[in-house]
Amino acid sequence: MSALETASGHPTRMDPERRARAERPPMGWNSWDCFGGSVTEAEVLANAEYLAENLRGHGWDTVVVDIQWYEPDPGTHDYREASDAVLDQWGRPLPAPGRFPSAAGGSFRPLADRVHALGLRFGVHLMRGVPRRAVERGLPVLGTDVTCADIADETRLCPWNPDNVGVDVTRPGGQEYYDSLMALLAEWAVDFVKLDDVLYPPVESAEIAAVSRAIDRSGRPMVLSLSPGRELSLAHLEEFRDVAQMWRISDDFWDDWGQLREQFQRAARWAPHQRPGAWADADMLPLGRIGIRAHVGGDRLSRFSLDEQRTLLTLWCLLRSPLMFGGHLPDTPADTLELLTNETVLSLLGGEGSREIIRDGDLVAWEASVSGRAFRAVFWLGDEPRAYRAHFADLGLTDAARAEDVWTGEELPIEGAAVPLTVPAHGVRLIAFD
Repeated sequence: MSALETASGHPTRMDPERRARAERPPMGWNSWDCFGGSVTEAEVLANAEYLAENLRGHGWDTVVVDIQWYEPDPGTHDYREASDAVLDQWGRPLPAPGRFPSAAGGSFRPLADRVHALGLRFGVHLMRGVPRRAVERGLPVLGTDVTCADIADETRLCPWNPDNVGVDVTRPGGQEYYDSLMALLAEWAVDFVKLDDVLYPPVESAEIAAVSRAIDRSGRPMVLSLSPGRELSLAHLEEFRDVAQMWRISDDFWDDWGQLREQFQRAARWAPHQRPGAWADADMLPLGRIGIRAHVGGDRLSRFSLDEQRTLLTLWCLLRSPLMFGGHLPDTPADTLELLTNETVLSLLGGEGSREIIRDGDLVAWEASVSGRAFRAVFWLGDEPRAYRAHFADLGLTDAARAEDVWTGEELPIEGAAVPLTVPAHGVRLIAFD
């Protein structure tokens, strides 16, 4: 029996209404890069309000509470001990009321309602599996005569977080546990679920499929995002398309030029396979103020230069990756906010034919089209600026009357079927041709 099949042999296929919730790559804010596992309700609302006021009109509409929202006493520990998670009587995690005062009744619904009132979607992070504390206490699985200990799979442990143990979904109660968990999220009016420790490797196909089925059974068309994608193979492409709307193609991405350079090869490999409702995800945007209480680095403005930030956003938009901003939005520098609201750049998320067309040492070029308009991105990954003559023949163009730098709005000269450029170190010239 395939990992994508239920016990009765029927394959998992996502409900069409769920698929439609991610026709374009999702865009929003996630608490991980700035607050790690310690975000509070006040901080979530501050970012949601900023998002609604400054970015919602540009497509940014999702707010995600990342890891360990069930932990009463969070910190930046290295996960050597399992969290003392707040649980209900059925072994399901509940928001820690000390951090989320509106959740004192055991529900994220009040916070979700406030986010929805701003015109935004609300999301939460989950670790794969069943809480270790629920297993130790032998808590029952809702709607069954088995316990969390009966469904626990101690051979499928997360290598970096001990909060949960795996669920054996072939045992009685395994699927039912995930059904009860997704039903709880549906009661909370959750719109987006980030499911962690499922692609590390190995790909945890059986549990991913169980969660996807549980979302469909919940009656709420939640977006399912899978993480993290270390060493992720295209061999799983059809599986991911069947069960999720997003899947990570890298390990955690931080504000390091070496990591950004490495993402180019992943983007080139996955870009041809993007399609509405099924998106390869290059991970979050570690921009603005990050590291306030994060697990990597201290409180800082992103170490990416402005040119590197343009490179990052251009590559993510050409890949048609989901865009999840990681910084504390109220402290976003004006020049970064300007990047996030460039409508022409963001339009690439709805483009066609996006692919890498040149890779020659530190020179990389991509092509895409949006509503018939031709776009070309010329990246220079070297450490010093580079003068480059971008020939139409190399860019796959036959003719053009006008060339515009999309980031600056500058009209560029066309000389003998070529555009002379100076590309900044670690930078990009994104050109629209008419």
